[in-house]
Amino acid sequence: MTSLPTALPADPAAPAPDRICISTNLAAVHERIRRACAAAGREATAVHLLAVSKTFGAEAVVAAAAAGQQAFGENYLQEAVAKIQAVQTLPQSFAGLEWHCIGPVQSNKTKLVAAHFDWLHTLDRLKIAERLSAQRAADQAPLNVCLQVNMDGEDSKSGVAPQALLDLAQAVAVLPRLRLRGLMTIPAPRTDFQSQLAVHQAARALFEQVKTQLPVPHDFDTLSMGMSADLEAAIHAGSTLVRVGSAIFGQR
Repeated sequence: MTSLPTALPADPAAPAPDRICISTNLAAVHERIRRACAAAGREATAVHLLAVSKTFGAEAVVAAAAAGQQAFGENYLQEAVAKIQAVQTLPQSFAGLEWHCIGPVQSNKTKLVAAHFDWLHTLDRLKIAERLSAQRAADQAPLNVCLQVNMDGEDSKSGVAPQALLDLAQAVAVLPRLRLRGLMTIPAPRTDFQSQLAVHQAARALFEQVKTQLPVPHDFDTLSMGMSADLEAAIHAGSTLVRVGSAIFGQR
């Protein structure tokens, strides 16, 4: 396993990484994904793992990257940008990491997302999409975006209402410098598999509906749903990307 570099800035608020534990945890999560895919009759390669590294320092990201993880999810933009910049100072072996913004984005923070991230999962307003499109540099690859859908109509959560999803998707799909890739959901917690499965299946149905009504060509191929507590149900329903934090890095 690659050793941790010594040049990373210390973050006293971030938990110290345990490289062996992170590597073991990653292997366990991949095994959960493999088993869930097998139970659903899907290839394990059809589901990607996003390691949610929010609140953990750059050292934890490097430990996960040394164990083979490539994609990392961040919620808090200023913390994330500092972490991204710290990791980018490391040797080339860590230069190909993929950074996903999975937190809410206010209008005054869109420039940070446009400049530093590869993906945004939480797009739910055309105004934000237009700002991101205008602020994404011409020499960068287009920003991959998913539309966040508020499946349960919760006032406490962001996301476009299902009935307004298609109009937003069609408007975002034609913006330059963005690539509309799919949908993201964070449903209300459910404790049993069947209830989890039902809400994820409803999201999958929305995904398929939107996919058939977008301009052609398009790359609408990503269904970002499922976390540590419900990834099995999400995979059974058709998730292509699961977002896992505590099962990899430990409790925050």
